[in-house]
This record gives sequence, C-alpha cells and structure tokens, in this order.
Amino acid sequence: MPLWRDRTGAFSSLRLAALVAAVLPALWLLERTLTHDLGSRPINEAIHFTGTWTMRFLVATVAVTPLRVLGRWPKLVGIRRYLGLTTFAYAALHLSLFIVDQHFDLIHVAAEIALRFYLLIGFTAFVGLCILASTSTDASIKRLGAQRWTKLHKIIFVVTPLAVVHSFLQAKIDVTDATIIAAFAVLLIALRLLKRYGNAENPLAVAAVALGVALATALIEAGWFAVLTGVDPGLVLEADLDITMARPVWYALGAGLLMTAIAVIRRNARRKVGQRQPMQVRTA
Repeated sequence: MPLWRDRTGAFSSLRLAALVAAVLPALWLLERTLTHDLGSRPINEAIHFTGTWTMRFLVATVAVTPLRVLGRWPKLVGIRRYLGLTTFAYAALHLSLFIVDQHFDLIHVAAEIALRFYLLIGFTAFVGLCILASTSTDASIKRLGAQRWTKLHKIIFVVTPLAVVHSFLQAKIDVTDATIIAAFAVLLIALRLLKRYGNAENPLAVAAVALGVALATALIEAGWFAVLTGVDPGLVLEADLDITMARPVWYALGAGLLMTAIAVIRRNARRKVGQRQPMQVRTA
C-alpha cells in the first residue's frame, strides 16, 4: 500500500505532507552537497545539519499527542510513526556522518563516545531511538501487547531530554537554536504530563504552562551564558524582554499561546455543540 494512504486505503493528505516533510531536508542537504555549499568543512556542516533536523523531527513527534488532544484531531496519530521513523533516519545519518568524519575508525569512534560526555549522551539518545524505531511496527504491538508497548514507548520522555542536553553541549556558545528546541520540547512534555495528571483541555492550565515554560527558557538561557561565558545574566534577561529581538523566550511563549488558542477554540466549539444538541432533541 502506498505510504500516503491510511489504513483503510484512502488517500491521506496528512501522511503525504509528513512524507514530503521527511524528504525535503535530505534533498536540501544533497543539493548543498552537489553545489559545494557546505563550506570549508562540508562533513562537519552536514553533521550539524542532520543533528538539527533530528531535533526538529523529534519535537514534531512529541507534538502529535498534545495537538491531537487540544485540537481534537485524532487523524494526527496516523503520522506519528512516520515522524518517529524520520527522526531515527536523520539521527542514523547524523551518527554515520560522524563515523565518516572519523575516517571509519570505529575503535576511535567508540573511544570518543566513551570519553566525551556530550557524545555519550547523544549516543544514549540514539540507542533509545533505535528501540523506538525497531518496535514501531504493528507486529511489535501484537507481540508485546498494547499495554507493554505503550510503556516501552514512554522512553521518548528519556530520549528527548537527552537529545536536548546533547544539542546544548554540542552548541557550546551559540545555543539559540538549542534553546528554542529545548523550550518546545519542555512545553510539549509539560502538556503531555498535563493530559495525564490534570486537565489538558483547560485553556487556563495550558496558558499557565506556556508562561512557566517561557520564564524557564529565559532563566535557563541566562544561567547558561553566566556559567559558560561569565556574561551578566541580567543583560541576557534584558535582551530576552526586548520584543523586537527574536529571542528563544518569544518562540517559547508564541508556541505556548498557540496551544492556548487551540484549547480556547476547541472549548468554544464544544460549547456550541452542547447548546445546539438539546434543541435537536426537543425537535425530534
């Protein structure tokens, strides 16, 4: 069955969009490679490129459940496997390029992973992605049972923080992209926890999570620069509060407010349906 069709065999625009999104970065990397647009250290640039897209697809995978719950969009579940496998594919390419950069010396690669903390964290996250990818089939669900399979796939809550830390440590000084990805990841995990332990469809609860994550983003970024570079954290916080600057805190707040808006729209839609339903009953 073509990958752009759902389980019933019907055409799925969501699945097609997920497939296109999965392929486009790889095509872009190929185009940059063929046109010699990867700079003086092409392999190193390709490693960073694939690492960045691994994180983006990981965040997109984690976003499926909160968006499905808040937006009441059950069809999103159909692309979660695609996004997860895409994340694994880019992570595998990321590691493969690192091996190429080390001249295929696997002993040296293993030593580097063991000795460098950020590489060890990244490799641990990759092992977690391997487990998730290898058990993403329907056969695995049947073999493990739905309950055990669900518990196993909760390791995404371990993989995601490890990948975020790896991204931070690898970025070192310029952690803007890493901070934005971290903020999105924390927001999405917080919303998933809200679904489990609270009311994930309550706009006020979602707004509170959004504000909390935005504040945490600003504090973490300021603390990172203070520890690593000695920059006055007050200056970083002052820059974060400047709305004219595209700082990570505004990305975090914008994503959180978008989630809040979705929750408000869906709640109002349910209320309207609830108000019309009694009228329909009386007419019948």
